[in-house]
This record gives sequence, C-alpha cells and structure tokens, in this order.
Amino acid sequence: MQTVMTKNFDYGQKEIHYLQNADPILGAAMSQMGKVERLVIPDLFAALVHAIVGQLISAKAVETIWARMQEKLGAMTSQNIAIQAAQDIQSCGITMKKAICILNIAQTIEQGLLDLQELYELSDTQVIQKLSSLQGIGPWTAEMMLIHCMERPDVVSWGDIAIRRGMMKLYNLDTLTKDQFEEYRRVYSPYGSVASIYLWSISFR
Repeated sequence: MQTVMTKNFDYGQKEIHYLQNADPILGAAMSQMGKVERLVIPDLFAALVHAIVGQLISAKAVETIWARMQEKLGAMTSQNIAIQAAQDIQSCGITMKKAICILNIAQTIEQGLLDLQELYELSDTQVIQKLSSLQGIGPWTAEMMLIHCMERPDVVSWGDIAIRRGMMKLYNLDTLTKDQFEEYRRVYSPYGSVASIYLWSISFR
C-alpha cells in the first residue's frame, strides 16, 4: 500500500524556453524529448527517508524497497518510524547503517531536536549544510531533497553519477572535469533543476 503522496516537479514553458536559448545542444535534446516529468515527494520527512534509501543504489532498487517499506512499516511519518526497530527497517532491503540513520532522524524529530519545516526558510547552501550535519547524510542526499521535495529551481548535483553521465552523453565527452561541470551549471542557472531532470533522462537513454 502506497501511503506517500507524490506530484510532478512543477515547471513549464518559461524554464524550457530559457534553457533552449541558453544552451542550444541541451535545447535540441529537450525539443526531441518533449516534456519530461519528475516525481517529487512534497513531505519533508518521507522525502528524506526516500533520499537516504536511494544512496548508491539503482532507481529500480529504490522503487522496490520504497514500496516494501510503506507496506511493512505503514505511514512514512517521523512519529511512526521512530517507534520501529532498526531490524524491521533494515528487513525492507536496506543496510543496517541506513536503517539506523533513518531511525535516528525520526527519533531526533520526535524529541523536538530537529524541525524539518525550518528548511523552507533556508537558502540551498544552508539546507545542504543543515542536512549534512545529520549522521548518514551528505551533500548528494541534501541536493536530492532540494529537487525531489522542496522543488528548488537551480540544483545540479556534481555528486550525482547519472547527471554527470547525462552531461557526458549530451556533449559527447569522454571525461568531465569539475570545471567543465561548473561551466555548464552556470549556463543552466537559474533553472538548473529542470536541466537536471533532462540530464537524468538522457543518461538512461
């Protein structure tokens, strides 16, 4: 039973036109592909758990584990997850390290020591800093939250292998340096997140 609400990342012609004009190569790929939808999870806690589950595993595996977690554990709320045993969370198909990380975050929220709602008042950089201070969460997980939950408009993650692969495919590159990446990221700004959505699609084509 799926309990977590999802929606599509909200963007339209304004972002598409901007990127097509800013980068003709990306623009041509976008025209060919049409509008690419990307699911987001508006709930901060559920999205954070989903991002932790997704660390270093394939999108297909995430889907399976995520469905199993909702079936076995029930509501994806900090209140409900905080009372689970780490073993039960792990038994959904994740590592014990991830299970403990998820449990700790749920308990920290329930103890009133972490308020995820405050993230909405922070800049992208501050959100990354705040989330990265939690055990088991690094910049990539925080950046996935910015896109797949908070729908921040300008996020392109160097730490995301699929995004780098999408760039390399798009521009016919054998390698991609951090400097090249930053250059593309600047071209996509202020709509980097929409560029990311297309780069993910390109990387899996």
